[in-house]
Amino acid sequence: MNEKRFNLLLQEMIEENPFAIRAVLRILEVQFTDSIPTLAVTKTSRPRLLVNMSFLKKHCHTEKQVKAVVMHEFLHVLLLHTEEKKALTPARHLALDAIINAIIHRQYGPDYSSMMSSYYAREKGIKKLLRPMNKQEQRWYSDATVSWGQFPQWAHTWGALYKGLMIADDIESLAEEVVTPKASDQDRGPFKLKQGGLGDLGKLLGDHEDIDATLPDELQDALQGAMKEMNGSGIWRSPKSHGIGANPYEALFTEQNEPMLRWRKKTIAVLKRHLQPDGKTGVRNTVPADYHLPVLSPGDRRAFVKSLWAPFLPEAVWHANRTSFEGRAQIYLDVSGSMDAEMPLLIALFGRLSHYIKRPFWAFSDVVSPAMITNGQLRTDTSGGTSMACVLEHIAATRPSSAVVVTDGYIEEVDVKLLARTTATKIHAIVTRDGNPAALKRIGMPYTQLDEVPS
Repeated sequence: MNEKRFNLLLQEMIEENPFAIRAVLRILEVQFTDSIPTLAVTKTSRPRLLVNMSFLKKHCHTEKQVKAVVMHEFLHVLLLHTEEKKALTPARHLALDAIINAIIHRQYGPDYSSMMSSYYAREKGIKKLLRPMNKQEQRWYSDATVSWGQFPQWAHTWGALYKGLMIADDIESLAEEVVTPKASDQDRGPFKLKQGGLGDLGKLLGDHEDIDATLPDELQDALQGAMKEMNGSGIWRSPKSHGIGANPYEALFTEQNEPMLRWRKKTIAVLKRHLQPDGKTGVRNTVPADYHLPVLSPGDRRAFVKSLWAPFLPEAVWHANRTSFEGRAQIYLDVSGSMDAEMPLLIALFGRLSHYIKRPFWAFSDVVSPAMITNGQLRTDTSGGTSMACVLEHIAATRPSSAVVVTDGYIEEVDVKLLARTTATKIHAIVTRDGNPAALKRIGMPYTQLDEVPS
């Protein structure tokens, strides 16, 4: 993780818009500094997102974990400044962070909440609630042979929290009560609490120092804009104006045009599957990788069984990570008249995915021409008609490692011999929902047809 990659992740989050985060991220200027322990949003007239890059490098091992920390800070600011003021005791600090971490886990899963699982893994007191149960704790809690009465009440609250059945006030009350664990709570498998209660709260994620400051108008307006995209119920027992008593995990789900958001996500996923590493980006990612070694692996049971009878030690699969350059694809967009219906949506989509697209961005009709998306407008030269031959000739001449052709499929017949000249390039076509992939099938070009665009 470096500063450039962090800024790219923020751009991705603006597009993905988790918890209606876009309105706030767009107004924040990013500043990298060691003056804060994790992340913080300043309450100045020109609000900034302060980022401790050393913290992210040490505690975040995937991009999803970095996004989880950003989400945490956003929700921290949002929830504190959209409710009635109340004294922020240590118990309330803990409750706020616990409900935020549970929301992220519930909505986005363990790939995101794994950051909290790792960061709070060694907590022995009530701060265990700041992470989901680990595998051992889950096994104990779900063991049908163990009576629920054997578990302390705080353990039941912990389980209910990450199922979406608790609100922050419940966690706050529990944290105030569990200052010193009872002796009867000390012999219940992994559900034990050390003496000492809440302990040091300095390790909590996000800004817990400047939280009472008045928000500038620009940030307050952005937060209110975010709230308009949420149903807003169920975080506190008596919220000021956002409903009462609902499932807390439903409180922060954006409701604005969900079908269109799903269409965008699926379309983006198709494009990302066909990216190829590009050393010119200078940005490296950590990606999973499998290695075959003549050393037994705890994750390869087949190799272990084979070793019991095979005369030679078999190769076992080892799961690890490797670094790879940021992926990009050479994009060819069909700009013929038959594409008019979906063209505005595709242009908006590619505009947000600009850092995944090799420059120049290409458009084609009867010829291939450089294109540029500026302020939501596509600028290129077109000649009418649709010819895949000009695209294949261009690919054969430029020899990119990966090319994605976006078309409705209404193209002229293609000479298969011309396609054979492009074997050095991984080509994939994205066909619009109302398009016809028959011509692509005839020449054997792999394609994915998009879902119907929501009305």
